[in-house]
Amino acid sequence: MTGAAELFESTANGAPAGIWSAPGRVNLIGEHTDYNDGFVLPFAIQQRTHVALGTREDGRIRVVSTFDADAVEVGLAELEALFPARRSDVPEWATYPLGVAWALLRATGTDPASVTGVDLAIASDVPIGAGLSSSAAIEGAVAAALNDTWRLGLDRVALAQVGRTAENEAVGAPTGIMDQMASMLGRADAAIFLDCRSLEASVIDLGFADAGLQLVVIDTGVKHSHATGGYGERRASCERGAAIMGVPALRDVSVADLPRAEQLMDDETFRRVRHIVTENQRVLDTVTALREHGPRSIGDLLLASHASMRDDFEISVAELDTAVEAAMAAGAVGARMTGGGFGGAAIALVAHADVRRVMDAAAAAFAASGFAAPTMFTVVPSAGAGREA
Repeated sequence: MTGAAELFESTANGAPAGIWSAPGRVNLIGEHTDYNDGFVLPFAIQQRTHVALGTREDGRIRVVSTFDADAVEVGLAELEALFPARRSDVPEWATYPLGVAWALLRATGTDPASVTGVDLAIASDVPIGAGLSSSAAIEGAVAAALNDTWRLGLDRVALAQVGRTAENEAVGAPTGIMDQMASMLGRADAAIFLDCRSLEASVIDLGFADAGLQLVVIDTGVKHSHATGGYGERRASCERGAAIMGVPALRDVSVADLPRAEQLMDDETFRRVRHIVTENQRVLDTVTALREHGPRSIGDLLLASHASMRDDFEISVAELDTAVEAAMAAGAVGARMTGGGFGGAAIALVAHADVRRVMDAAAAAFAASGFAAPTMFTVVPSAGAGREA
């Protein structure tokens, strides 16, 4: 919190009117299912993005962050022309907070002249590029701050939708809504079981602490960007597969439909489809297992998810595979890559007594493979976005 407040005071010549925050997230299971109208099971983590806000009377929005020494300032009335056509006129990091302001005004039909200008200072301890959704943390914190300041009255689901609009249209990243929903709806010691078609969300107790388990994040340090490359290609494959099957989205294809799908599709498209269909089923099975048997029962599902992402969706990298294999060899209950892929982090569900052994094993395996040392830490299921001060 202090990082955002201190940054505000050093750049805006005064104390902020308030401070808001939103968490990053770990996706326990359900990867790339969100934009296919499917099921996901993320939870918010304790690492957060903080936004300090102050008002100004000139109808402008100024953003500064710990990501970049330079502030970016535009008129609120200029946002409509800026996004999406001229997004390249501002640094990429600034498209997230400015995009949220634009999406909020558009979603509520608010005249930019009717709301106050703002100064925003952003500081975050959510690792960037690690698959922990640093972007949704920025979007959630800014959306919560502006929603309160401008008295727009949007609920948390609507704010998550605003964040997704900002990421899809202002930033240009074709992601689903899982990250924003997890960041807005997070609860302590619980995951959010989300139906990405209806946006119906249920709180699922994880019970990690009672079971003597912790979730270890192994950040490979391999950076990815959702706005470019393979993520968009995977989404296009999914849309092609749904069209071949004659359904609105792959959510509408079941495991029993896969033999027919294999007959109709080329090999690559089929494997992309098979990952989504089986991953949706794994989310449902994980929720059932958590409810009926507790967290120690989900290890095989996590491993199956990773294998599917590695072999069918082809979004893993050697560092992620090494992290998963090392964690399992050192006694983890289960492990998988998490996030959009092509880098980022793996997660391992580990008994308290084995945390150090798993971390040491991963470090040794990376060194033996000639990879840069991973960054490792534990995460705790935590609360969603809100006002801090």
